Amino acid sequence: MEKALVLGASGGIGYALVRELNNRGVNVVAFARGKEKLHSLYQHESRITIFSGDALVEKEVLEAANGVDVIFHAVSFPYQDWDKKHPLCMETLVRVAKIQQAKIALVDNIYAYGRHTKLEISEDAKKEPHTKKGKIRLAMEQTLKRNNVPYLIVHMPDLYGPNAESTILHETLKNVVQNKSANFVGDLKVAREFIFTFDGAKAMVELASRKDTYNQSWNIPSAHPITGEEIIEILRKELGYKKSIRIVSNKMIFFLGMFQPFMREMVEMMYLTKEPVILSGKKYEEKIGTLPRTTYSDGIKKTINWMNEKV
Repeated sequence: MEKALVLGASGGIGYALVRELNNRGVNVVAFARGKEKLHSLYQHESRITIFSGDALVEKEVLEAANGVDVIFHAVSFPYQDWDKKHPLCMETLVRVAKIQQAKIALVDNIYAYGRHTKLEISEDAKKEPHTKKGKIRLAMEQTLKRNNVPYLIVHMPDLYGPNAESTILHETLKNVVQNKSANFVGDLKVAREFIFTFDGAKAMVELASRKDTYNQSWNIPSAHPITGEEIIEILRKELGYKKSIRIVSNKMIFFLGMFQPFMREMVEMMYLTKEPVILSGKKYEEKIGTLPRTTYSDGIKKTINWMNEKV
C-alpha cells in the first residue's frame, strides 16, 4: 500500500488511521467536510494531502481517490441521518472503488451482531440485528459483499482516544478535563469494551497492508472489558479527579429523547450498556499476530493530555 484515502479523517478513528498510515510511510489523502479542522490536524505533515469534500458527492470522492490503493471508510453521520446517508455513502464509495480499482476498508462497530449470549463474539457469529441502526450497518456490509470490490470489514467496540469526540466515553472525559462534574452513560457495574483508537488503527492498517486478509470480516477487541467503576477509579487515582459523576440511565436517555433527535435515536442502543457485545480477537492473533492493547490507564491519560493541549 503506497497511497490511501481516509474518508472521515477529521473524526476519532479517522484521525488515528491517518496517523498510523503516515507513520508507516504511506501517502495519505485526508478527506472530510471541515477544511479548517483538517488543516489544524494535518497542515504540518508533508505526506498528508488535505481534501475538503462531501463523502456523498461522487465527483469529490472520485477526485480524492485518484491513484489510491485502499479507501478507508471512517465516515460518521448523526444517528438521525443514518437511514438516508449511510446507504448512499456506501454506494458512492463502491462505484468510486471500481473506477479507481481500489480496495475498501470499512470501519464498523458491533451493532450488526445484535444480541448475543456468548461471552466473546467471533467473526462467524450469526448477525441478526434487532435495532434499526444494527440493520443499517448489516446492510452496509452486504453492499460490500455483493459488489466485485476487495473489502475489509473491521468490527471495533466503542471508541475513545485523541480527537474521538462523538463517543460515549468522551461524554465523561470532556468534563473531567474541565474539572467539572461528569456524566457516565450506563451501568457502573457492567463490564464493557472501549478501544483506544490508535490500537484499532494499528490493527486495521496492518490488515489493509496484507493481501490475504481481504473479503473477510475481522474483530478488533479492546485491551479487556472494563466497568464504569474501574474507569472512575483510574480518573480518581491517576488523574486526581475529585468531582462527582452522575450516572446517565436508560430512563434519562429516554426522557431526553423526547426533546433531542440524537438522544431519541440513542435509546435503542442502550441495551449494550447492560448486555454488552464482547469481541473475540482470536482470529487476528492466530493469523496476524499480537493485537495492540493499550492499557486503559495509559489510553485515558493520552486522551486527556490531547484534550488539554486543545483547550
